[in-house]
Amino acid sequence: MKKPYFTNDSYHTEENTPRFLLDRLMLDTRLYFMSKYFSIVLKSRSLALKGQYDTEPWALSSYDVFKLIEGCGGRFHITGLENLNKCQGPVVFISNHMSTLETMVFPCIIAPHMNVTFVVKESLVTHPFFGPIMRSRNPIVVSRANSREDFQTVMKMGQKLLSEGTSIIIFPQSTRTVEFAPKEFNTLGVKLARNAKVKVIPIAIKTDFWGNAKYLKDFGQISRNKPIHMAFGEPLSIEGSGKEENELIIEFISSHLAKWKD
Repeated sequence: MKKPYFTNDSYHTEENTPRFLLDRLMLDTRLYFMSKYFSIVLKSRSLALKGQYDTEPWALSSYDVFKLIEGCGGRFHITGLENLNKCQGPVVFISNHMSTLETMVFPCIIAPHMNVTFVVKESLVTHPFFGPIMRSRNPIVVSRANSREDFQTVMKMGQKLLSEGTSIIIFPQSTRTVEFAPKEFNTLGVKLARNAKVKVIPIAIKTDFWGNAKYLKDFGQISRNKPIHMAFGEPLSIEGSGKEENELIIEFISSHLAKWKD
């Protein structure tokens, strides 16, 4: 794997970063952004179907999306990147889930540091368009139809992957939502980390720059006036039941969202 795309403790898009000309000519619509995003995904899908979509091209396509967002008016503010290097071995990343944006750009931030995959819905790996890409990353697949079976799947597959050195990204919320509801933030990630005896890195994100469409969530509107925030927290060791650590993760996310409120 090539060296990380982000080598400092934080990253902030420069204010004078120019917009792509064709994006400006589209009169602040999402047309250019979506056409280029579609092109990146098509290329990734083609590589996945050929068995050539390993970690490096995954991270590169993620970085392509990252730069596309910046070129279409997105302004990133990422902090806590130094925490990615504080763990010796794999970790469980636990994040709130707001939009497609975080799933697309997390790989270019995290994958250059460690092997990583996601816990994803079954519909993503069976999707005719995104499916080959998701399957190539060996994710943990849950149905969302039976919570008991999903729990057992995450515990079994998660511990196996972690023991093999692969970190795992979990979104404990049941769906993407702009409003963070702590009561809907389950303890799945903390329990996995506890059972696997690995640490947790909390992530707080505000990514409503990329909205969720009513029917096709990945193709929502983009709001160029909304900055993109991501904060990676200090690694946490899980003691006892993990309830206290889960509360700390919720507080980490809630406090950052309050700070970032428009």
